[in-house]
Order: sequence, then structure tokens, then C-alpha cells
Amino acid sequence: MSLKTILAAALALGAAGAASADTVRIAIGGSSCICYLPTVLAEHLGNYEKHGVDVELIDFKGGSAALKAVVGGSADVVSGYYEHTISLAAKNQQMAAFVVLDRLPGIALTVAPGKEDQVTSVKDLEGQTVGVSAPGSSTDFFLKYMLSREGLDPNSASVVGVGVGATSVAALEQGRIAAAVTLDPAITQLKARHPDLKLLVDTRQEADTRDLFGADYAGGALYTRQEWIDANPEQAQALASAIVETLHYIHETDPAEIAAQMPPNLIGEPELYIESLKASLEMISTDGVMDPAAAEAVLKVMSFNSAEIADADIDLSKTYTNEFVEKAAAE
Repeated sequence: MSLKTILAAALALGAAGAASADTVRIAIGGSSCICYLPTVLAEHLGNYEKHGVDVELIDFKGGSAALKAVVGGSADVVSGYYEHTISLAAKNQQMAAFVVLDRLPGIALTVAPGKEDQVTSVKDLEGQTVGVSAPGSSTDFFLKYMLSREGLDPNSASVVGVGVGATSVAALEQGRIAAAVTLDPAITQLKARHPDLKLLVDTRQEADTRDLFGADYAGGALYTRQEWIDANPEQAQALASAIVETLHYIHETDPAEIAAQMPPNLIGEPELYIESLKASLEMISTDGVMDPAAAEAVLKVMSFNSAEIADADIDLSKTYTNEFVEKAAAE
């Protein structure tokens, strides 16, 4: 589903489902993804309650669907990739990230087992069907950017939504797609089952991300409508404080202990989940702060993909704020 369709649906819904004063509804673009681990883990550690906010987590297949829920009023905050705020800014729709979950995208472009001879490079994806978490989501944007970098039409590969967890693994193993743009724990699960798994691109590590984008690249974040932040500063602060405390916990705690805190239906095989977490720790923010260079890197990629974004006069400072994480750090 395109961003234009999402916005049209939201306008049709009008002001229905306005934000509750008591419970903050967070729409997650795939709860099993380690990129959103801080959002889910904060609930199981009791950090939202500790900081005085009642939270309802709502799971979606991908970031575009989570965004639709917030724009349409059935949720208050998105746990999704920061880049959506830039896409919306190009359409004069102001949303802002107020705490960063991931300093790296953590995305990998994975060739389906058994198709290594057919797909040896990104160029070989032309005319192929590639799995993304959901059309219009960050994984879709990432694929289009990689195709464009190779001089191909960004739409030269067909995309199909396969989610980010077990569904993406199944789609690859069943041969329904030639490749997938996915994240951990799916990447580590696939590598364990298919040792010769071919990764065309892997951005779980700082060095690889900086080689590709020239800087860190802001990934998952909590973001929402600016008017919600303005109307609910205490709730926004509570969410930011809960996430920052959770980020500290993640980097100070053994991955096995973290896995033990998570719902079994989200982690699958515990040993593989632990390995996934170890492989992705570098991706997860340590302090929730948005690095301006990381935001610039996202704008650069989005501009590469979209003439509308490239031609728009986007004020990046309005797409995020560090106010709440700075206050959380001071606490």
C-alpha cells in the first residue's frame, strides 16, 4: 500500500478514534523484529508503568500498516522506521520521532535458499519477486534504493509482503520469492538452517552501514503526529524515559536474560533468538538520541528514491526531537 493510499484512508476516517487520555496505543510494525525489541521489552520489564504511562501494544505486519493506524486515529504512536516522517513531510504532513530505537537499519537483503546461482547480485533481482515486510514499508524503501544504486528502475522487482518473522522465513524456504529484505531474528534463523545463505547486503553492523550510507542510518523509532506530542508532553516523556531505561538494560544485560523476558511466541527458538540479539546489538541505540548525521543519511536515501522528496523543502529538524531523551538522561 502506498503512502498516498495510507493518507487518503486516514483522511476518510477523519478524527475517529482520537487519542485516549489514559492509555497510549502503540502500533508496532512487527513485534517479533529485534529492531522493535525496546518497545516490546519495555512493557515486559514494567518500564512504562514505572514511568507512569499505561500502554497498549498493537502488532502489525509492517511499518506502513502501523503508520496507517496512527494517521487514521486507531493508534497514538508508531513503533516504526524514522524514514516515514520524511515521506510525510514531503506531503506537508508533520510527524516527529521522539526517541530512537535503532542507530542502524539492521536490514539484510537475503537470497532464497536454492536460488544462489540465479541471484548473485542486486542486479539479478530485476524482474524477480522479492519479499518485503509490507509494501510501502522501510524494507520496501530499502530494496528500491538498492535497485536504484545499480542503475535499475526502483520498481524493476515485484514486491510482496511477507512480514518480518516466521512468515518471511517460510516464504524464502518455500521458493515463493527470489529474495527477501528482512531483519533479525529471521536472518539468524535462516543462517542457522542454511549455512550457505547468501546475503547481498547486511546493515546490522556499523562498518557495513557506514560503508553503504556514509554515516549511521536512523532505523526504528517512536514517532507520531506533532500535535499529539504537543497535546500529551507528559505521556511522550514517559514513553521516552521508559525506552531509554530499556535501552540501557539491553546493553547491560546478557542476551539470554533478555530473551527470558520476552513472550515465547515472539522469540521462537530461544537459542537462535539469543544469537540474533547478539548479531544485532550494535544496531540498537544506547541512548535514544537522534544523530543529525543519521537523519541526513535517511533523507539522502529517500531523496534518491523519490523525486517528490528530493524536490521538497524538508526541514529535518521538524521530523525529530531529542527534547524528551535529553530530559530522560538528566533524570
